[in-house]
Amino acid sequence: MGEPLDLFAAASPEGAWSVAEVTRRARSVIEAGLMPLWVKGEVSGFKAYGSGHWYFTLRDKVAQIRCVMWSRDNQRLPAPPGDGMEVFAFAFPTVWEERGEFRLTVRHLLSTEAGGLWQVAFEKAKQALERDGLLDPARKRPLPPLPRRIAVVTSPDGAAFRDIAAVLEHRWPADLVLVPTRVQGDGADRDVCAALALLARIPRLDLAIVGRGGGSKEDLWTFNVERVARAVAAVPVPVVSAVGHEIDVTLCDLVADVRAATPSAAAVAATPDRNELSLTLDRFARGLVRALRAPTRHAGERLERAGDRLGAGVTRTLERAGARLAEDGARLDALSPLRVLSRGYAVARDQSGTVLRTVAQFSPGRAFRLRVRDGEIPARVESS
Repeated sequence: MGEPLDLFAAASPEGAWSVAEVTRRARSVIEAGLMPLWVKGEVSGFKAYGSGHWYFTLRDKVAQIRCVMWSRDNQRLPAPPGDGMEVFAFAFPTVWEERGEFRLTVRHLLSTEAGGLWQVAFEKAKQALERDGLLDPARKRPLPPLPRRIAVVTSPDGAAFRDIAAVLEHRWPADLVLVPTRVQGDGADRDVCAALALLARIPRLDLAIVGRGGGSKEDLWTFNVERVARAVAAVPVPVVSAVGHEIDVTLCDLVADVRAATPSAAAVAATPDRNELSLTLDRFARGLVRALRAPTRHAGERLERAGDRLGAGVTRTLERAGARLAEDGARLDALSPLRVLSRGYAVARDQSGTVLRTVAQFSPGRAFRLRVRDGEIPARVESS
């Protein structure tokens, strides 16, 4: 048998411990005896309150622990965990004095699936965008070949805008317009959406570049927020997305018309190189001159040959026409009344020019004219 209990040794100076004193001492003991630790379990009974705090239970096949994650900690996460999701929780053991309940205060939460909660939220938003056709390659718009005005939606304090401006200074003389916005932190997604909405109000805008330099997955998460991706898709001009580094692919990259690995690469993708364009135009001009020169020379030669053939054809035609004219003239001359008159004949005509052919037409006293070879003679009938 064990030693008998000393009931009075367990009393407080006042005689008995209050409930609050017990829970407070339990909290002190647990917090002093249990250091922060990683706990693996399945989320159950998740609730998000208006204050932003999350309450849920972590459980396995044997036991369960109540958990809380304050808003200042969970706002860094892309999405809340769902019931049934297995997670890793980095937490501080404590006692919830108000309920006398052992509890974990969670500071970090990761899904046990590949990529953690970030990847879960990414895939969920991607599926929603895909259902609405925003990831369809057929909706991608071509970039303008010679953009005159380009808007850049990014942080005015980051390196992205400076990199883009440096590239364009040597590459293409476009009018560059900065649309400033925060690109990370709480509320940055709202700021980016507002900046993207302003693009529709910029006159004569040809193209937009949206993005930022590199960073952690958490830093880049603004561009994985579904509402931001939808705002990119709604921009009225073609959009080049340049978020992070080459290995980073965001939802904004997927819905944009062109994805660039970096902001500098976006500037290259958005504009032609004026030196290369000048060389191309020069080569084109020289080729056009050569192309025009050869047909002109050949056309001149063909025209000269055609002129020779035409001249010869005209000469032959005139010669044949002259011969036919001479023949027709000879025939007409043979049939001419003047030719008959030249052989000694005469033609009598009255005053109106009518030829008198019969004796009956020559009545006494009738005046007429007698046409002979070399002229006409006035005459009158004396008797019939």
